[in-house]
Order: sequence, then structure tokens, then C-alpha cells
Amino acid sequence: MEDTFLTLAEDSEGLYKEKGSKFLAFAFPVSDEEEIKEKLDGLRKKFHDARHHCYAYILGKDQDTFRANDDGEPNHSAGDPILGQLRSNNLTNALIVVVRYFGGTKLGVGGLISAYKTAAAEAIAANQIIEDVITKTVRFRFDYLDMNDVMRLIKEKDLKIKKQDFDNTCLMSLSVREALLDEVLERLKDIPSVKLSD
Repeated sequence: MEDTFLTLAEDSEGLYKEKGSKFLAFAFPVSDEEEIKEKLDGLRKKFHDARHHCYAYILGKDQDTFRANDDGEPNHSAGDPILGQLRSNNLTNALIVVVRYFGGTKLGVGGLISAYKTAAAEAIAANQIIEDVITKTVRFRFDYLDMNDVMRLIKEKDLKIKKQDFDNTCLMSLSVREALLDEVLERLKDIPSVKLSD
């Protein structure tokens, strides 16, 4: 199907040392920019004494959302080599952050490019590249009486419940594979009380 892409299986780490400088690399599967911000904030808190937190990420099946950040290193010496590793492995929905502890000896732009590239490659090598599917979130509300119909559809189509809240009215968010989206929406519309949300 055309709704698959390559990404990372889990969080992983890599380490590269050069002339006393330590480059700690962290690779994460991510789904959106909010999650990326959380990961970056977490690393900045944990390694608050590090001089640089350089990173790159790519989002979306078509890899059309991406960013590289040098965080104070010379232009294109850190973020771009990290981004290059994501691209050369054809990864998307992935973030790599390289935290640098300066060792007292300047590495020069060429040395930095090599160090950031190697650290990022180490984090990817410590991970597993998997094929994942594009999903869309479907939010809806329904009456408790229709719970069996909703759960049957979820089980049949192997849908993932992202969020649910059962009160007088039940609220649910599902992660639906893009290729199944139209079919799932049609089936939900057949359940009398279901009201789709935006």
C-alpha cells in the first residue's frame, strides 16, 4: 500500500568521542512537532550543562516537514549532517538530537560535520528501522448503547484507541490507517448515535 513509510522502532542512543569532546546522540520515533518539543525540553533539562543540543527531524510520509538546528555551532556543521543521516536511511517521523560536551580542543567545521554525522549514525545503528503506516485520528461521540458496534469495528479493523472517555456520552479517538479511513468512517456513520467530531 502507498500509506507506509520507514521510521525508528524505539528510542535509542549513540556516543561519539573526538579530542575530548563527547557527542551523545538520541534518536526517537515522533509523530508531531509537539512531541519533538517535549523530547528536546526533556534533554535540555537532563543535560542542562551541555554546550550544544543540535538536532534534526523529518515528519510526514512525503518527508515535507523537516528542520535542522545547529544550536550555536558553525552554520550547517551540526544540524545538516544529522538531517543527512535521517535522509540517507529514508526515515521520517524521526528526531535525532546530539548533545555536545566540549572537550577543550576545537574540531573545525570538517571535524564537527564528521562528529555529528557519526554520532547520529551510531544512534540509528543502535535502533531498528521499521515500516509503519500513515494514520489519521478519528474523533467521535456515541451513546453507550452502541458500544458493542463500536468495539466490533475496532476489533475487526485492528484500530488503535488513542483516547476514550465514557460518561453519559462516550467520547473516543481512534488511530486509523489512512488506507482504511473511508471505510471506517462509513461504518461509523452506520451506527445510529455516532457523531463525528472535527
